[in-house]
Amino acid sequence: MNVEKIIKTEKQLPLEGRTLIHISLVQNKINEVMINSLKPHDVSPQQFNVLRILRGQKGNPANLSTLNERMVTKMSNTTRLVDKLILKGFVHRTVCESNRRKVEINITPEGLEALSNMDVAIKAAEKELLQNFTNEDLILLNNFLDKF
Repeated sequence: MNVEKIIKTEKQLPLEGRTLIHISLVQNKINEVMINSLKPHDVSPQQFNVLRILRGQKGNPANLSTLNERMVTKMSNTTRLVDKLILKGFVHRTVCESNRRKVEINITPEGLEALSNMDVAIKAAEKELLQNFTNEDLILLNNFLDKF
């Protein structure tokens, strides 16, 4: 990915600024590919993330606070994400019997099945995005990104 070509400039960018622009362009490309891979499943990347978190609970319910803490993209509209997943039949929400103020969220069998299909699409998207990298490249890249 050539930063200068993409932003249509001929001048030399300062290394720090070029690096951050480059990271932003890569993030945009990743988002575009992930959104397109999930589009046939009618879920957003954030909804997909909620479903993966709930699957990771292994049958134990999660609450909104747990979902917020574990989200890759931190956001304040987790309630709305859950509401949309409820309408699709992928999750259900119940009031905790021991604490009526606590809401528990579980993934449904339909949600697990849909998520399994989404996993295939995401795996293909990951393969497409990372096709030019070796395992060694990915380890090195992760080590660099850990410095943030």
